[in-house]
Parts: sequence; C-alpha cells; structure tokens
Amino acid sequence: MGAERDRVAGFGRLDYGLRQAGEWYRWGPYVSERQWGTVREDYSVGGDAWNYLSHDEARSRAYRWGEDGLAGFCDIHQRLCLGLALWNGADPILKERLFGLTSRQGNHGEDVKEYWRYTDAIPSHAWNRWRYHYPQAAFPYAQLVAENGSRDRDQPEYELLDTGVFDDDRFWIIEVDYAKAGPDDLLMRISVTNAGPQPATLHVLPTAWFRNTWARGTGDTEPRPGLAAVSADERPATVSVRHPFAGELELLAGAAPDGGPPELLFCDNETNTELLFACEPTTPYPKDGIGDHVISGAATVNPARTGTKCSAWYRLSLGAGQSAELRLRLRPSGGGAIDPRDALGADFDRVVALRRAEADEFYAELTPPGASADEAMIMRQAFAGMLWCKQLYYYDVARWLDGDPGQPPPPKERLAARNSRWRSFDAFDIMSMPDKWEYPWFAAWDLAFHCVALAHVDPAFAKYQLILLCREWFQHPSGALPAYEWDFGDVNPPVQAWAALEVFAVDGGRDVDFLSRVFDKLLLNFTWWVNREDAEGNNLFEGGFLGLDNIGPVDRSHLPVGGILEQSDATGWMGFYAMAMASIALVLHRSGQRPGTDLMMKFLEHFAAIRDALDILGLWDETDGIYYDRLIIPNGDAVPIKVRSVAGMIPALALGVVDQGSLERSMAVGKRFAGFLAGQHNPTGRPEALSSVGILRGEPPHQRLLLSLAGPDKLARLLSRLFDEREFLSPHGLRALSAWHREHPYTIEVEGYQASIDYEPAESTTPLFGGNSNWRGPVWFPVNYLVISALERYHTFFGDDLTIEYPTGSGCQLTLDLIAVDLSDRLISLFARDPDGRRPCFGGTEPLQSNPAWRDNLFFSEYFHGDNGAGLGASHQTGWTGLIADLIRRKYGAARSTGEVIAEIASHPSASMRR
Repeated sequence: MGAERDRVAGFGRLDYGLRQAGEWYRWGPYVSERQWGTVREDYSVGGDAWNYLSHDEARSRAYRWGEDGLAGFCDIHQRLCLGLALWNGADPILKERLFGLTSRQGNHGEDVKEYWRYTDAIPSHAWNRWRYHYPQAAFPYAQLVAENGSRDRDQPEYELLDTGVFDDDRFWIIEVDYAKAGPDDLLMRISVTNAGPQPATLHVLPTAWFRNTWARGTGDTEPRPGLAAVSADERPATVSVRHPFAGELELLAGAAPDGGPPELLFCDNETNTELLFACEPTTPYPKDGIGDHVISGAATVNPARTGTKCSAWYRLSLGAGQSAELRLRLRPSGGGAIDPRDALGADFDRVVALRRAEADEFYAELTPPGASADEAMIMRQAFAGMLWCKQLYYYDVARWLDGDPGQPPPPKERLAARNSRWRSFDAFDIMSMPDKWEYPWFAAWDLAFHCVALAHVDPAFAKYQLILLCREWFQHPSGALPAYEWDFGDVNPPVQAWAALEVFAVDGGRDVDFLSRVFDKLLLNFTWWVNREDAEGNNLFEGGFLGLDNIGPVDRSHLPVGGILEQSDATGWMGFYAMAMASIALVLHRSGQRPGTDLMMKFLEHFAAIRDALDILGLWDETDGIYYDRLIIPNGDAVPIKVRSVAGMIPALALGVVDQGSLERSMAVGKRFAGFLAGQHNPTGRPEALSSVGILRGEPPHQRLLLSLAGPDKLARLLSRLFDEREFLSPHGLRALSAWHREHPYTIEVEGYQASIDYEPAESTTPLFGGNSNWRGPVWFPVNYLVISALERYHTFFGDDLTIEYPTGSGCQLTLDLIAVDLSDRLISLFARDPDGRRPCFGGTEPLQSNPAWRDNLFFSEYFHGDNGAGLGASHQTGWTGLIADLIRRKYGAARSTGEVIAEIASHPSASMRR
C-alpha cells in the first residue's frame, strides 16, 4: 500500500467525536461555498431564507451556523478558516464567495453563476487542488440578475459565459493547492495565470478568519481567539494565531513575485451593524472592513494589526500568458527545526512534490487496468469532487428556534414553523454535501448514493455518514430520518439499508459490526414507514415527492385535492427496503454476529405482503405494462395517474435471492410467505413447483429462489418499455420520464382540478419544488445506477437463460449483464470525449468543448439533458453523480458486487453460526 492508503487505513470513527477520527482529519475542505440563503441562517417570520440573509449582506454580516468562502479549508470544528479573496480592480466588491441567483431570481430556480472546479483531492486532505476562472472585466452581477429575471421557464438559463465577459480569454486562472507537511502543518500554494491577450493586474488576498463563536451570549468562558501581526526582520510576513484547541500557530505569507512582502490587513469577523441596521457599531473594523479598504481605501482595517480576520494583500501585474505563484503556510508556532524562510522555500517544494506524488500513487492504485487515460481522469476528478464536498454541518434546531441568549429573540411565529417538530435534531458533524453551493445541506437519499462512491476511497467516512443519519441527534424519536433542512419531515426514498450493504461490499465484506449498528437503527425507521406511510394499512405506501420533485402532474407531497395517493414508487421502495433489511439480517446471521433468522423472516413476510398488494390492488396496468400511482379520492373512487415515469419502474428494483435453507425455514414458519409462494402459479405452495416459472433454480440442496415485486412476466414488459429508445432509453442513459409524452401529454382531471405533464428533456418549466430540478425527462444518476445494479442481480440468478430485446425493436437479444454494461457505458459517455473530441456533458458551450483552459476540467451536474446529455441543474453535484467513478471501477472488475459478497458469506457460515 502507498502512503495515502496507509493513512486511510488508520482513520478512526468520526462518530466517537470529530477530533477522535484521526489526526489527518483535523484540517480539510470543510467550509461551505454558500452559507447565506440557508435555513440555518434564516430568522425571518415567514421562513424566507433566500432573502433574510442575501449574497449582498453576506460580506457584512457574521454568520451564526457556519462559514463560506473560495477554496475554503478549516479545522474539523471550523474554528479557523483559510480561503481566498480576489479583486480585479473593476468589481464593486471583493470576490470572497461565489455568486448565484436565488430561487426567485432564476428562471429555473437558484443557480450559481461562476466557474470553478475540484480538480484533485485525497481522503486525508494531505493534497487538494481547486481551480477558478475570474473575469478581468467587472463581474456582471446586475446583468445576470436582470437577464435571468426577464426570461420565462420556457427559455434557457442565462449563464456567465453568455455575458461575453470571458471573450478573448480575458480572465484569470487561479489554482489553489493545499498540502500537509503534517497533520497540523498546512501549505497553501496559489498559482495565478493571465489567460488574456494583454497585461492585467489582480489583487490576491489569501485570508484567515475565525468563525464567530463569541457573539452568542451563551456564557462560554473560552478565551476569544485572535490573529496578530508579528514584527520580525529577515522572515516572511507572519501572523500569530491563538487557536482554541490547536494551540499557538503561525501563518507565514511568502514574498510577492517582486520580492516584497504582502501587506497584512486585519479586521474582525463581526457584523457591520451600522451599515445593515443603522445602529451603534460593535467594532470600527467589521467583517467587510478589508474589502472596503482594498477597494476604496476606507479606514476599516485595524492599524494595531490584530483581529479575528486577516488577509495578506498581494498586487500582481502579469503580462499576457504570464503566471505567478504565492506561498503561505499555517503551522505550529516556531515550526520546529525548519527555518521560516526555508518553510516557504526548499521544504515547501519538497512537501508539495511528495504529496502530489502520493496522490498520483493513490489514484494509480484505484485506476483499474484497462481503463483509458480519459476514464482515469474522469474517475479522479469525480472522487476529488466527492472529497471536496465535505462540510461542517452545524444546526441545533432547538437553539435555532429559541434563539441565542445574547441576541434578540426570534419571532414567536417560528416556534410552530419549519422543523419545529424536530427539536431533537442537533448536528455538529462533517457531512457529504450534494453541492456546497446549490445544496449546502445534506439530503437523506442523496447521502446514501454519496457513500457508495466514497467507500472506494474512504470507507470509514462512508460508514460514518450512514451511521450518523441514524444517530439519536439526527433520527427523530419516532424513527423518521430527516430528509433535508428545508423540511426534515418530508420523506426521501428509504435507500439507507441498500447503501449500507453496498458500502459493506465495497469495503471487502468485513465490517459486520458496521452493518449491525446500522441495522438496529433502521429497524426503527422501517417500523415508522409501516406505521406512518401506509395510511390504509393495505401495504400500498404513500410518501409524497420521494426525492423525485416534479415527476408527477401534481405535487405529491401536498395534494391539490382530498384523498390519498398510493404510490408505485413508495410501495416499490418499501419492497426494496424490506429485501435489503432481510439481506443484512442474513449477513449478520451467517457471519455469526447474531441470530438473524427471525428478523429475516419478518422482512420476507413484509415483502410478500407488499407483493400481494401490488398484484391485487390495482397499481399494475396490464394494458400499458407499467405501474401507475393511484389517487383515492374521498368518495372512495380510485383514479390511476397514467404517467410513464421511472416511478413506475421502482418495483422492479426490489429483488433478492433466498437460498434453500432459508427457504425451507420460511415455508415452515412464514404464513404469509408460504401463501405468497402458493400464489406464484403454484397452487401446491411447494417451492420445487416454482421451477416451472423460472424463479427456482439449481439442484437440492443448493436451490435458490428469486423474490421480486415484479415477477418474470411483468419484469419482461417493464424492461421492454424501459429499453425503448422512443421512450426511456437515451444515448446517455435512462430518462426519468418517457419521451412518449413529448407527443402525448398526460392530463388529470379530478374534483374540478386539472394538471398536465409532458416530456421536458432540459430544465423544468414548472415551479414545483423551486423549479431548479426536473424529473420530467432528463437522465439522473441514482435511478440509472439502481437499474444497472438490479439487472446485474437478475442476471446472476437467470444467467444466459434470460435475454431481452435491446434496444426494444432492434431485433437484438442480449443477456441482462450485457445490457447493464451498455447502460453503464452510456452514462460514462456523458463525460468521455467522443470521436470528435467533444464531451456531451458540456453541451453546446464552445469554450468548454474546445478551449484548453476549460475542456478537461469537468462539471458533474445534477442531471443531464434527456436527448443530448448536456449537464443541467446544480453544476457541482458530484454527490450522486460521483457514482460515475464507481461505474468506471466496476466496468473493469475493480469492485465486487454486493450479491457476490453476500453469497460468499451465506455459503461459508462462521463457526459460531454453525454451532
């Protein structure tokens, strides 16, 4: 193993305490890219988070629950942050954070209007690289707001490149490298290149600041942290740092290219109360003091050169194509045997070269033989995005609702508003974010997919995420899991048990204790689902939008008419959940960790009940060959909602294989399960009779039974529709909504209410769930990934005996494993260069396709155009789109399937189990 693999192997468990996870975790990219506009910072009466604390106010107002910045790095408690500020000499404000539109300003909801990339990272964060393109002309803030505001939902978004501000390559390329000489010795290298055709000047201000923890009035007696300039000859510009738990540190700022030192500027991370609220200032040097001083020369920096925020001000004048490098180093005070001048010289070079080489070694080990250089680059950047998107997530709901003792009390209306039923929620944890600008908060089902990708590089962190979601400070006392901060009480698909099995398998199938811990907590959640989301007690489940936003013609979380929506996807997800829990119980039993037969039977019984309900109660449409949701209106009538979407495919994802021993025990004690078998074209109820319909295979005593919510006949019809290029199958994966609806919109009319839905391959044209996501046609990674996984499991059972026409109507019959390979290749093709050298994910944006400064720096978008594969939605959703790295590794056999791992455990029970 290489050096980074050794560090990863030594990581502890973060749920024991953030600082107990391992010394290499103490510093990392845990700073958000947008703290403004979040629920956590919102203290308004009506819950208007986007406007309570805006981008304009963010430079002047101290945050309560976290920090944001450019290329942000911080300690694991986010007490001290490092980041970057820039000024091109033309902007009205210092560029300290990424700019974007709020949900009301954008014609398709909130949207960041910047270009930055996460180009490299390793799990210990001993090496991280970040890249940003900054215009040399004034940043068109007002133009972006005005033009997007003038467009309707049928028009595309107006992007920063569309403004012309990057024409003739008149921009700066800024790359920030972080390298660790040791756990608390952090190097920061800033490389600046003038990409334009003429000389230009850029002001670069690497910045250190403390998160404001002293203005809460909580009676905390901890000494206030501080930064102060150190006067010394013949050494770099130096700032002393009084850190709350790391002790005395020093920040060294190297010379500018002309050999002169940077100017050290100090202010305080305090709200500019005079500017924002027209009241007495708490300090003459507030949070925006450095920016006001640099841009207008205001006397808003502390002449005593002390404070809680500090910048090293460099002025770089570079010719066309020229580059410059700046160096800083944060280390324990005194630096041991390394002289301050050498700390930014030869030793700096040594550490950067070493860590970069270790990163290359780490990814060389991860890259499977056979992968192309382009695939290796895609995989590495995807993992880099996953690792950069770690963030401190701090949110104590009870304190947020009640307010801080030292601050004005929040409006009383908030006590019964958003998340008021979740007073037990109290997070102070490092979490994987879907997108640190657009979604700088966790989402329960997104997180499950993140963990599958993260398990390849940092299995300890992946396990921590899944356990964390079920810990007592996250999980509601009722057993519900929090969905996302805009509404913890909403419901996401229950994919955590599946994800736990996937992480377990990627990690080698060794950590049975992890599975056991997750299993215990998910027992509570499963029971909550059964009691809460099955209103009629008929095993047809509700759940609302279930992460699929606008997939239906109505808001599934807030029905516009009375009644109950029985959902094919919710019911399918519960079958999926039951089978995953049964599989975990089997692993726990066969590994000798604990007796699991009774629990496995419990979930098989649930599965059988759900299968019966799907077959009997009307969600399957025999004519169309797909499952539909069903609206039960108050008079008892059932109205099918005939939308051809992936929601109707979810039942096919719920499958498992039962070995002969488990099958015989189930037949003996499982009444409903035995009845279920009797209903499978098998009036005798005997398992061996099932071989005639193809769901029992093998010879005694090694027979295996396939359990699936969609039996063989329904499965064939579902797949035939799914693989039809006129419906779901696109050149780059499976669409979320059938393209059949392009010419055949669906309209529902019930109780005087009317709504329609049609195929929309790009951005949403409706305001449902903010309008920034669209499930009415684009390609989304999570469902595609689950379909690929299900096809592989079906093939493991049927082998070459089952073939499907693929694509539908082509006359070509393929086995399911080959179809899974093709679907995986279609997803990979989104990012890979085609024969013309173009990447579909970049769409028709020419600089991204052809300009060397852009074309190999990838965006991992939230979703992709259903016809041409162009990236859409959140531009840095490396979260579940990061699954592309997993697919590349699996394509070349670098990861075992969960089915293989479970089968091996089941066939080799432990000695304790045999006893």
